[in-house]
Amino acid sequence: MKPKYQVIIDDIKSHILSGTYKAGEQIPTEHALQESYNVSRQTVRKAILELSNEGFLRSEKGSGTYVSSQYRSRSGGKRTIGVITTYISDYIFPSIIRGIESRLNEDSYSLLLASTNNDIAQEKKALEMMLSYGVDGLIIEPTRSNVYNPNIAYYLSFKEQEVPFTMINAYYEELEVPFFCLDDVQSSYLATRELIAKGHTQIGLIAKMDDLQGKYRMKGYIKALGEAKLRFRPEHVLSFDTDTKPDLSASLEDFLNDNRGELSALVCYNDEVGLEVVHVCRRLGISIPDELSIIGQDNSYIAKNANIQLTTLTHPQEQMGRDAADWIIRNLQGKKDLPVKTYYQPVLIEGETVKAIELE
Repeated sequence: MKPKYQVIIDDIKSHILSGTYKAGEQIPTEHALQESYNVSRQTVRKAILELSNEGFLRSEKGSGTYVSSQYRSRSGGKRTIGVITTYISDYIFPSIIRGIESRLNEDSYSLLLASTNNDIAQEKKALEMMLSYGVDGLIIEPTRSNVYNPNIAYYLSFKEQEVPFTMINAYYEELEVPFFCLDDVQSSYLATRELIAKGHTQIGLIAKMDDLQGKYRMKGYIKALGEAKLRFRPEHVLSFDTDTKPDLSASLEDFLNDNRGELSALVCYNDEVGLEVVHVCRRLGISIPDELSIIGQDNSYIAKNANIQLTTLTHPQEQMGRDAADWIIRNLQGKKDLPVKTYYQPVLIEGETVKAIELE
């Protein structure tokens, strides 16, 4: 459990960094803080002293305690770009980060990296760190981009402080923010259309629904079915989110057993899910692609290194990282007419997990 003075420190920092308490504004009195946190005057003073030492507060004798504008630690030296991604070492993220870093190095920018594990509380900590450090620009992969995010105030603080930021892979629809994204609708659309072209009519979908990518990938799937006059069937869709992902293997087993002999193909949220389907099918004795065709998405390194060549679709990965970093650098250089929306078009990569159905 945190010491009580640390709770006060963390709360006041959050209020300052999110813009609730603005520079030059007076914070609540010592007496008000005592009552609010049910602590002694000594505990409140300890918290205020530490915040003052860190440059967040300044006290004026006989007047009160005010938010200082000195807390941002940016110096006149090497400029720093913050990067917040959901993950760092998994899946396509090392390639994206490599692209960002290579572009920043070309113009002698340093990189400050943080990850959220797709957790909103961890995103809050990462944003507070970036604001406190005083980064010159920020590249963010949103956390749970398809649900309401209580951290929006932090992004508005960056805007108020005129710190440029852009988003990758997804964006928060509540914000007007430049972004670099794969055309996720097109990705699932091409996957589904490929299966239809191979004669499949009973096509399922594995969808992750707390991220914007999952929402748009489902849209592409539905679009392709509609164009082919195939009925969308809710029982052919298995959805999951970040919280239920650890149970995905068991959910897939139930889903595949329930639809065995009916579904002939699956469009998967990404390559990671596609390969999990492969593993579950092996346990259940379902032959791929003879009994079930599978398409992943993102052309990740795990698909390239798997013991089965997964049919998948491309993702820009390193190029997306370079482009986002280039956008930040050009913005800081004062360049105008920078792109607001950048979509990358996916391309199908044929593997060995799709089989054509012969028409009788």
